[in-house]
Amino acid sequence: MVPETRYARSGHLHIAYQVVGSGPVDILWVPTWIWQIEHMWEWPMAARMLSRFTSFSRLITFDRRGAGLSERISGAPTLEEQMDDVVAVMDAVGSERAAVVAMLEAGSMACLFAATHPERTRAMVLYEATPRMTAAPDYDWPLTREEREPLIEALGADWGSGQRVLNLISPRGHNERFTQWAGRLERLAASPGAAVAFFRMQSEIDVRPVLPSIQAPTLVMHRVDDPRIDIRHARYLAEHIPGARLLELPGSHTLPFGPDQDELVDEIEEFLTGARHAPDPERILATVMFSDIVDSTSQAAEMGDRRWRMVLESMDGSIGSELGRHRGRVVKKMGDGLLATFDGPARAIRCATAIHEAARSQFGLDVRSGLHTGEIELIGDDVGGIAVHIGARVSACADPGEVLVSGTVKDLVVGSGISFEDRGERELKGVPGAWRLWAVTA
Repeated sequence: MVPETRYARSGHLHIAYQVVGSGPVDILWVPTWIWQIEHMWEWPMAARMLSRFTSFSRLITFDRRGAGLSERISGAPTLEEQMDDVVAVMDAVGSERAAVVAMLEAGSMACLFAATHPERTRAMVLYEATPRMTAAPDYDWPLTREEREPLIEALGADWGSGQRVLNLISPRGHNERFTQWAGRLERLAASPGAAVAFFRMQSEIDVRPVLPSIQAPTLVMHRVDDPRIDIRHARYLAEHIPGARLLELPGSHTLPFGPDQDELVDEIEEFLTGARHAPDPERILATVMFSDIVDSTSQAAEMGDRRWRMVLESMDGSIGSELGRHRGRVVKKMGDGLLATFDGPARAIRCATAIHEAARSQFGLDVRSGLHTGEIELIGDDVGGIAVHIGARVSACADPGEVLVSGTVKDLVVGSGISFEDRGERELKGVPGAWRLWAVTA
């Protein structure tokens, strides 16, 4: 569920914010400028990370001035204006002191805020932050102004495609659904012109002189294999903020909500509370769908490798469109098959049916699918648990062209208008008892 968005008055502007959770620590999450607080909850891995924070804190997050749901402005916001917005949001939610957790370019504003408002800053966490983005004689590892300017200009050319966000994760995290979500995030966050103005302004900021004035306990975190932001930025911050601790994390995702987010959140929790949370594996109710192409080996042999590969690529596009339309998430692809999850069984059935129809009408192929609804375990980007095992076994029982579901699925879609035909009881390998299965007929 997307939390309620409210507005704080900062001068003559309105800043959109959300408050979630009721833990003993206030965390002020200062996001990158490419952010929109409501849209973030629509990506499962981002929602999972934010929810983890609420397990030990009251999470306060907001859209920065000129971006997302906050009021748009002409030009780019100054650091002073952005600090005013932080104070306005904290005052609106009654937070006297908060742990400021900032990511990417937001780290420079967080540093200035911590130095300027020590009475409001309980602690500070910087993730993939930079005190300065452009090279200087005594800070020579970033790009020069001449090298950076063409990149800033290029922002406007493909802004809204999702490429800016995709650049912040490793290629293994790319898929069609994430690309669509990322493109929408960029479009919701800002216009191309506003993005260019903001990042041009940001490239001129240098907060190095204020670092020695920071009094708050500080944790600096950076991914050691990140090819996009040089780890020397983090080492500089840790060396020049009094008492700061540097934590070099494994991994290459620049964005914090990648598959390796658990260690990041665990470290932040321990830093802020003194205790590391060891949660049980996160479990949710979901509908699991296994689908695969019937007789794929013989089809590939008949078509030849090149044509078969083209067919599979085209089918991937059709399947991705149907999954997006029905709010499905691809967990993994397995050769000519896939595993996907859905937040509703009726949507899962309709998606499977649409995939079957597209495969038959567009490519002359038969697909079989098996669906089951149950509690699944979230393991990073993967899923596990007995419900996943049952879904796989149901799929193995399906005939060519058939969408086969467990009795659980059938019982949960009463009133949806979906019709079924009884396929009798089956023994599912590795699953106790007999299971009655049903074929979708309409």
